[in-house]
Amino acid sequence: MTTSCAFPSRWFWTILCILSLVGSVSADEAARDSGADSGSRTTSFEEVKSGRFEKLDTNLGTLTSDSGVASVSARHAHSGRQALHLAGGEKTVVRLQLPDAVDTSGTLSFRAERWTQRAPFTFRVEKKAGDDWTEIFRGDDVVRVGRSFLSHVIVPINDDSVEQLRFTCTSPADAGILIDDLTIGPAEPQKVTNVEVVPFSLPALVGTQSSSLVKLKVEVTGILDPISIVELRARVDGAQQIESLQVGDGEPVELADNAVTTLRTSQPLEQGENIVWLRCRLREDANIDRQVGATIERVKFSNGETVELDSPIQRQRMGVAMRQHGDDDVHTYRIPGLATTNRGTLIGVYDIRHRSARDLPGDIDVGMSRSTDGGRTWEPMKTIIDMGGDPKWKYDGVGDPAVLVDRNTGTIWVAGTWSHGDRAWRGSGQGLAPEETGQLMLVRSDDDGLTWSQPINITEQIKRPQWCFILQGPGKGITMRDGTIVFAAQYQDPPEQQRLPHSTIIYSKDHGETWHVGTGAFDDTTEAQVVEVEPGVLMLNCRYNRDSARVVMTTRDMGKTWQKHPTSELALIEPQACMASLIDADREVGRDVGGWLLFSNPNSLRGRNHITIKASADRGSTWPKQHQVLLDEGNGAGYSCMTMIDEKTVGILYEGSQAQLTFQRIPLSDIVSPIGSTRNSPDE
Repeated sequence: MTTSCAFPSRWFWTILCILSLVGSVSADEAARDSGADSGSRTTSFEEVKSGRFEKLDTNLGTLTSDSGVASVSARHAHSGRQALHLAGGEKTVVRLQLPDAVDTSGTLSFRAERWTQRAPFTFRVEKKAGDDWTEIFRGDDVVRVGRSFLSHVIVPINDDSVEQLRFTCTSPADAGILIDDLTIGPAEPQKVTNVEVVPFSLPALVGTQSSSLVKLKVEVTGILDPISIVELRARVDGAQQIESLQVGDGEPVELADNAVTTLRTSQPLEQGENIVWLRCRLREDANIDRQVGATIERVKFSNGETVELDSPIQRQRMGVAMRQHGDDDVHTYRIPGLATTNRGTLIGVYDIRHRSARDLPGDIDVGMSRSTDGGRTWEPMKTIIDMGGDPKWKYDGVGDPAVLVDRNTGTIWVAGTWSHGDRAWRGSGQGLAPEETGQLMLVRSDDDGLTWSQPINITEQIKRPQWCFILQGPGKGITMRDGTIVFAAQYQDPPEQQRLPHSTIIYSKDHGETWHVGTGAFDDTTEAQVVEVEPGVLMLNCRYNRDSARVVMTTRDMGKTWQKHPTSELALIEPQACMASLIDADREVGRDVGGWLLFSNPNSLRGRNHITIKASADRGSTWPKQHQVLLDEGNGAGYSCMTMIDEKTVGILYEGSQAQLTFQRIPLSDIVSPIGSTRNSPDE
């Protein structure tokens, strides 16, 4: 008996398309790995089996593992699906034996990713011609940490007698370096293959030497007869805010008020991808409510080539570099808090880390900056909490501040953690005395931040003796509808419970005369922020030390019991534990401005970058993409704190890529308006 089956034609064509795609990918990878088109040889490690190896034949030659642990990883790659992993440890060494057909008169290039920021880390490349090994690349401070193979390494070999290359890495165990797209190519004349303006988001700041306006990418092949950029024609928007322009690190050129300018320069180009920045210096009186922007219309090269570009002007938001490395002879400013007083004054608080960037214990005081014009200008810094400076007690450092305005009395409260000796996150112990445990200190101002009280110690009121540590937010606190003032806080369990931290709250119902503490909201949470989402209902948004997500808890009884919010660990991401800011716009200004909750943090899973403000119209249940504004895509320390300056303007103080503490004014409408309305409007 025979049967017939009609095979649906749509399935036939689907399978044919899949097979065609697979075939195309394999062909592309084969062409790339052989380097047939360019005279170069490449391996992306796609042609070999994954796993640890002692000897491995690749398209580029034979790899031999001389010491340590070398493997081909199937979990990480820059292109394709695999990459070479030198696991570090005391020393991992891999030699590459080159066949005679490989031309070593040119360059070695590869993509690299360092796996850890921890020391020690060394990475060297050597070449062997005859009996001698010669170092040709030292990547200790060059290869970057990051999951995207951020380093494109290009090393001149310039020696056609080279027989072997040697790669050596030292690092903490099981870390090391990843290498992909390993290529050796002949020496060829330089050629420009691509020129484009690349979008980016970085704030332009008053008070810095320069701010980025245009990111120009120029891709080049070859190393002979080097080419340079000799002239750029730029179109500038917001010229009245700009004092001067410069190309790369070149000399600043004063900018006239006209929109189009020609800049002569000399920017040498290297094989691979070149990034050239057009930068500006803002005028001291620049209006930070405006935006500045530019584009490149024409690029001239030293070989006589000219490239015309048709890219729109990219505008950057403006702000103020409120605190920078070296200001007032201070090494580092960190941990921002920000609040608006009842009189409309802005109070910014932060760590003054005098000697280094390290956390407590150390020579750290709490600083305060004050603005009476909405953050456009700031008064000189004041130190408002200083617990001493005796080196015997590790300078009696105090830090991690949080600021709170009592809306009923007008009193401004600032909380800080005092470490008398090593009584901070790791050294604080059980008990209540300064010699035993960290102390929670308060200062207050009753004259709008002009003068401040002596420190007030509330440790005995809020700390259980068996706990190892208790401290505030940091960031800011709130005044509830019934007049209760609340700081977010965190405490550590006793040693027998592994000092496990828990976010909680501390609060006062009598305007700061006495203080109380809640119970732990969730295991292994810290650095929370608090808002009142309904009358008497507090929401605690917490840093979570076990995942790249925010924990969100609520309480209806002032922290006696806690309930998990439906969005907890789901709605908001963070880069593997980082502080964030959360405010209720209505409660901040004391009237209905739409019921928005605002949240800010590094909107990233891979690093403290992409500082973003997000808005929720449903009390934190959703945070739609159309209500998000990116402020700073660069890498920084990542902490932030927001305030409503007035009913139309959000103020944010954050640890950004362009200054240690950046302040910006953001129209609320830019965050909450639908895409396509007034967001990113041009300077007028």
